[in-house]
Amino acid sequence: ADGNGLARLIREIRPTEVYNLAAQSHVRVSFDQPAYTADVTAVGTLRLLEAIRDFQDAAGYQIRFYQASSSEMYGKVVETPQTETTPFYPRSPYGVAKLYAHWITVNYRESYGLHGSCGILFNHESPRRGETFVTRKITRAATRIKLGLQKKLYLGNLDALRDWGFAGDYVEAMWMMLQQDEPDDYVISTDETHSVREFCELTFGRLDLDYRDFVEVDPRYFRPAEVDLLLGSSRKAREKLGWRPRVSFAELVAMMVDSDLALARKEQVLLAAGHDAVGRLYTELGTRIHNQGRGIGDAGVIPEALAAAGLSADLAGAADSTEFDEALKASHLEGMTPVGFDVGTPIIHVPGADGGAPIAFFGPVITPIPRGEAAGRLWDGVLLCGGTPGFYELKRGRDVRPSFE
Repeated sequence: ADGNGLARLIREIRPTEVYNLAAQSHVRVSFDQPAYTADVTAVGTLRLLEAIRDFQDAAGYQIRFYQASSSEMYGKVVETPQTETTPFYPRSPYGVAKLYAHWITVNYRESYGLHGSCGILFNHESPRRGETFVTRKITRAATRIKLGLQKKLYLGNLDALRDWGFAGDYVEAMWMMLQQDEPDDYVISTDETHSVREFCELTFGRLDLDYRDFVEVDPRYFRPAEVDLLLGSSRKAREKLGWRPRVSFAELVAMMVDSDLALARKEQVLLAAGHDAVGRLYTELGTRIHNQGRGIGDAGVIPEALAAAGLSADLAGAADSTEFDEALKASHLEGMTPVGFDVGTPIIHVPGADGGAPIAFFGPVITPIPRGEAAGRLWDGVLLCGGTPGFYELKRGRDVRPSFE
């Protein structure tokens, strides 16, 4: 959302290709935060296009631009399957914002000769999918249920139909678009559709469980305006780009289940040891988020989890607890003092002393994402907890750059 910052980055990096994947990308959240969604997802794209256009004019060479358009732009579909020429009818603030970003890219292509291509990607998933998205929510919950770490899974519309593919295949399509001499727009999809219910059946079935014993429908997860069916036709991409999806729907589900089962087993081992306050805190947060269907930002979730874990409602107080000290000592972080507690979805972090950079992260991510000038510079070392309360990696005395390996 920072136009000056984007322009500075373009000048410093001097890229030949730019892939705009940035967005507030959660459809349900966009109903709660429509203005933020519009500013980042819609107008943010315009700011990036302006930065690229200004740089091109000064530098004298062309940057190729990829815009991540979305199947959510089709919304209340007027024809099935959806193609590049299907009229758009978005049904969420997210879909509307993506539609603006799509058309402003087309406008800059036609007005200024920008090499800008739009990929209208249907749902693309992988083990790295955020835990608040329905596919990962299902695989994460099912594997925890299998190991006795969770009892129920709460979902919205089980009959919603989606065209789900593997994110790795779709990223290849993005790259292929920018290798073309002429920019264009392409639908990227598997050309087959499956319901949320079917995703549940395959997920729980792989674990020898019946989803009907564990899945409950919660009206809170229904959208104000539902999108019932999305089914793409990627014929143009197949013919012009030579692109094909390699991973089937069943293979995608199996990949995600196997990954989350390994994650749940790590969590189970640590909890069985029963020696650290961080593990209890994560478990209590998981109980409220996964079992009760609440969000990490919902009122009372964090204080309740801290209290249930036997920690102070203020982590500065938690630093005085013997168990928390033991957890830090076991991680070679003794002597570092948490001075506050801050929440950023999906990261919870404990800032360093005297307002320094964060020293510990607890949450469903493997890497920290510090903000502002402190990005990547963790003065006192960092404790990374990804998906479990396990201690994955400790780095000291040097810059730590986010890595998704």
